[in-house]
Amino acid sequence: MRNKYLYITLFTILGFTPEMIAQPKIQYAPRLVVSITIDQLRTDYLEAFSPLFSNDGFKRLLERGLVFSNASYPFSPIDRASAIATVVTGVTPSCHSIVGEQWLDRESLRPVVCTKDKQSPDQLLTSTITDELKVATDGNARVYSVAPFMEAAILAAGHAANGVYWIDDESGRWSVSSYYNAEKPQWLPVFNVTESPAKESGVDSWEPFIELSGTFNFFQHTANPQKPFKHKFSGHNKFAQLKTSGLVNAYVTQMVLKCITQEMMGSDRITDYLNINYYAGTFNHAAMSECLYELQDTYVRLDRELATLISTIEKKVGLEHALFVVTSTGYSDVESANYEKYRIPTGTFYMNRTSNLLNMYFGALWGQGRYIETCFRNQMFLNHKLLESKRISLTDASLRAQEFLSQMSGISNVYSGLQLLTSNNEQTQKIRNGYNPARCGDIIIEVSPGWKILNENTNDTRLSRASFIQFPIIFYGADTKAGRINDRVTVDRIAPTIAKNIRIRAPNACSAEPLY
Repeated sequence: MRNKYLYITLFTILGFTPEMIAQPKIQYAPRLVVSITIDQLRTDYLEAFSPLFSNDGFKRLLERGLVFSNASYPFSPIDRASAIATVVTGVTPSCHSIVGEQWLDRESLRPVVCTKDKQSPDQLLTSTITDELKVATDGNARVYSVAPFMEAAILAAGHAANGVYWIDDESGRWSVSSYYNAEKPQWLPVFNVTESPAKESGVDSWEPFIELSGTFNFFQHTANPQKPFKHKFSGHNKFAQLKTSGLVNAYVTQMVLKCITQEMMGSDRITDYLNINYYAGTFNHAAMSECLYELQDTYVRLDRELATLISTIEKKVGLEHALFVVTSTGYSDVESANYEKYRIPTGTFYMNRTSNLLNMYFGALWGQGRYIETCFRNQMFLNHKLLESKRISLTDASLRAQEFLSQMSGISNVYSGLQLLTSNNEQTQKIRNGYNPARCGDIIIEVSPGWKILNENTNDTRLSRASFIQFPIIFYGADTKAGRINDRVTVDRIAPTIAKNIRIRAPNACSAEPLY
């Protein structure tokens, strides 16, 4: 008792009131997490177009947020599906298994879409940050995902979301997956009539949002500037084109804000989670040099959409109760390049022609047979059953294939699946992280930078580039202190960072450390 009075006397002398002693400030977890993944966002474009930005979009995030300015993905190759799966799971494709938007099924030897089964995330083999939030809140957290593209919306949503929305390529209406909802929300049909790209008064053309973005080239790459653009959307492919234009992000924002209002997200102390995917790539997947003004306009429009989104959520939920997380998918559409014109070393590596030569080589060693079943992109699939019937080990076949292929022009590296699974070499770490034995071939070919890989069966051509694409990871809101960190970081650390902020476990396969 004597000690109790002594403490009270000391607190009084130091200026503490009984109310201050009895009621420490309680820091609640954010009521709403807004995770924004911007497809193909690049730091160099952000810097180039910054004179066109408002003060409330990208500039607000970069000036008032905690910015990790040198982010990267710890695996290769990267596309939209594999990138988003890594952001939400905190692990690489070697673990979560989404090696790309498509891969080859070993049994049927046919391409498989990553969300093929009932428009579901069943191919995603680990839990996501939103799955763990559902577990932690006994299913009471509200989780929604909005994106222009189906695979982006579904993979970001995880396995247990309340709703997932994307724009259908054919109808231009917002679609939902029955995997998450047995019935469509009651408000969705009316919203599709009044606000979707398919509405009667829908936009059928795209012109610059502001005059400067359509008349001044901030790259100054060409001596003869392009003329201001105007694109018409028509025909059966009109909505697919719209989804690769600067106009699509406005539709995404409208759906997001409708979802927040209708589902009352962020209205109580149980953390809700909203996944958003915006588009910042080139129009109709063209080369950047062919659509400079369109790319500028896309960033200008995206800046305005971010400003609208942040301001609206700040009014509805309060900035102290909302945590914004912004990053990129970390890749860009491969550009065509006329290297021959400038005498830059280049060439074409023909996958099918090379696999036929390898088959002939194996036939000379072990007798006739189809030892290479097929090719997919830069991968060759060995015939395991034939090798087993001839009592040829997979290791021997892989080593001989590596030895044969490494002598061909344009080859930079040849990896076997067995090598990637057992290697601890840091130089092969990114390739190994992107490799999953159930979804990838037995032989992985890497050509020299500047060379193209051509798959003759599908006419799929890919230009090899080793360039680093710089992009940021930004945390904003929920009392996050502003700052800039220039150390190299990887996006697999986003999920554990969010988990720490909302006080739940990280996804079940994630062992990465939080960023702060």
